[in-house]
Amino acid sequence: MNQRIMFVIAGMFATLVLSAGLGVEEASSASILIHMKTSLALDDAQICAVPNVAWAAVKAGHKVTILVDASAVTSVTKGFGWFRKLTGAETTALDRAGLPERERQSLSAQMGVPVEQIPHTYGEYFDFLKNKLGVEIYGNQTMMLLYKIDPARVAQAVTPILLSKMVQLFETADRIVVY
Repeated sequence: MNQRIMFVIAGMFATLVLSAGLGVEEASSASILIHMKTSLALDDAQICAVPNVAWAAVKAGHKVTILVDASAVTSVTKGFGWFRKLTGAETTALDRAGLPERERQSLSAQMGVPVEQIPHTYGEYFDFLKNKLGVEIYGNQTMMLLYKIDPARVAQAVTPILLSKMVQLFETADRIVVY
């Protein structure tokens, strides 16, 4: 009788474990939209966090899209600003913003990549995200119009889009992170 009771208890336990799955959920990838809206000139901490979060999310298996919006469009525009227009600069604010060596070392350790493969500027970082990691990067074309930015002057990594495409990005994202 003891064996029979033990068998029944073991069977009930096995059934419970299999049906509950021990409370472990299978990880699933999410579509993450990072809404980058603050200019480098206004708050460099916010805009510089964007590529780090994007890379970490890709490494975790998520599909990542970055939407460059509001004043952030000025940071991805070549020669933006009256002085830069006069000198004809062919770089963006992100191209001119270097990654501090301590950040490069930290990224190397966290991402498991040799420091030699870590970008040196934020412009290179955005190119790396798009070209090596498959992150989609879009820019609000209406904001570009308001800032009098010619879409042809925007960094190559950024694809200008209309408001309707922006709405679609918001609708289809599983998660939205705002910087």
